[in-house]
Amino acid sequence: MNPYEVLGVSENATDDQIREAYKALVKKYHPDKYQNNPLADLAEDKLQEINEAYDEIMKRRGSSGGWGSGNSYGSSSGGYSSGAGSHGPADYMQVRRHIDSGNLGEAEAILNRSSDRSAEWFFLSGVLSTRKGWYDDAVNKLQTACNMDPTNREYRQHLTAITGQNVQYQNTAMGQGYRNDDLCCQALQCYICADCCCDCI
Repeated sequence: MNPYEVLGVSENATDDQIREAYKALVKKYHPDKYQNNPLADLAEDKLQEINEAYDEIMKRRGSSGGWGSGNSYGSSSGGYSSGAGSHGPADYMQVRRHIDSGNLGEAEAILNRSSDRSAEWFFLSGVLSTRKGWYDDAVNKLQTACNMDPTNREYRQHLTAITGQNVQYQNTAMGQGYRNDDLCCQALQCYICADCCCDCI
């Protein structure tokens, strides 16, 4: 079948429209919705067909799946790394799909098995850390990806979005009356109190 027909979009659809159609179909046919259901096998076949159609469209367009900045992973011009490890672009596409559908454990398992520490590996690891709320780790990994592939706009956009969020969080904290030196003093006070308690015991 025509992969565009499988996703229910026209061949003139934008990358964003294709991504949104793909995500909606993945959500519709996700295995979690068909547990203990007689239609589970049919849904699994349909999901495989959807994944193959999406992969084919992205391959034809020379796109990496259309991720970019923000939680929705918007538009991008970045591509896949063709790392020398045993886990390459095909596995990275699986990681992206798992992250999009919320299967963070599966995405992490694939990345952990990979011997390829390319820019794409660090980027996907950074995205995964972002979804887990580990912002410091995310920034470090995204920065590494940008350093390894400085021309990749996708990596740069995502890093910019994450660092912008961190600044926003810091500004919010400052607005609540917390200053860096206040936090340091509080930490020091807690340490002294704990040390005194230990001495007393």
